[in-house]
Amino acid sequence: MKGFKDFLMRGNLVEIATGLIMATAFAAVVTNFTNFLLEVVGRITGGKEFNFDDMEILGFQTIGPLLTALVAFLIMAAVVYFGVIKPYTAMRQRFVAAEEETTDESVELLREIRDSLRAGRA
Repeated sequence: MKGFKDFLMRGNLVEIATGLIMATAFAAVVTNFTNFLLEVVGRITGGKEFNFDDMEILGFQTIGPLLTALVAFLIMAAVVYFGVIKPYTAMRQRFVAAEEETTDESVELLREIRDSLRAGRA
């Protein structure tokens, strides 16, 4: 029973659960935004909704829904990339670069100490 309690009280489990909840909520936002963009494109092109569901190519009836899903995926991927990945990468580079500068000075100092120790032994 103690092992189970330790497992539950570990911070990683809570962090994972929180991340999963946030990801689920974010997925709903991205899905609704994608549906909104598809509706906007559909109205611009004269239809009610932008989809290929009724399209047939060479008698294949499933190609239409596949194309609709592909367009929706591309829109979702663009939203996630430009709304999450790109800002996160820029923020991370800004903060990590500051940390790396501090590390570089420490490494340089250690190299100088190493070189002077080598020179003293020779």
